[in-house]
Amino acid sequence: MTTDDPDLKYDRSLLGVDHDIGTYDVTKEMIISFARSTGETGVQYLDEEAAKNTVYGGLVAPPTFCNMFVNGVSRPDIKLEFGNVGLFAGQSIENLTPARPGDTLSAKTRLKEVYAKTGRSGKMVFAVWETQFTNQGGDTVALVQESFVRRNRSTR
Repeated sequence: MTTDDPDLKYDRSLLGVDHDIGTYDVTKEMIISFARSTGETGVQYLDEEAAKNTVYGGLVAPPTFCNMFVNGVSRPDIKLEFGNVGLFAGQSIENLTPARPGDTLSAKTRLKEVYAKTGRSGKMVFAVWETQFTNQGGDTVALVQESFVRRNRSTR
């Protein structure tokens, strides 16, 4: 995978440039509600008192918590000159520091890479965005990578 394919036409000036997408105040209610809605059962996500006796020493957000903040994020247009169909291609979340009630998370996103790949339906071009969430102490809480693909619509 590479971002230096000269045949790919897009705005390369966006590669690696951070774009602030907002700050998010984390509350106990938000954590518990998210945990319940995703079927989490661990006391570290649901029970403030019981969570004090866990390795975390208190309530923490579930691993996919930051995912709710990237939904609907507006990213710069990379002006990709390829394909007439765009699709969401996948997501990965790397958790580094637990989010806790009282945290304020700051988020910034950047275009990480653009690459071409050939599949059963022909050539596809992927754009990968990475969103970093940091807490008020400057610790990285999570890295969320999202991939988007463009391809030409099949004429079959």
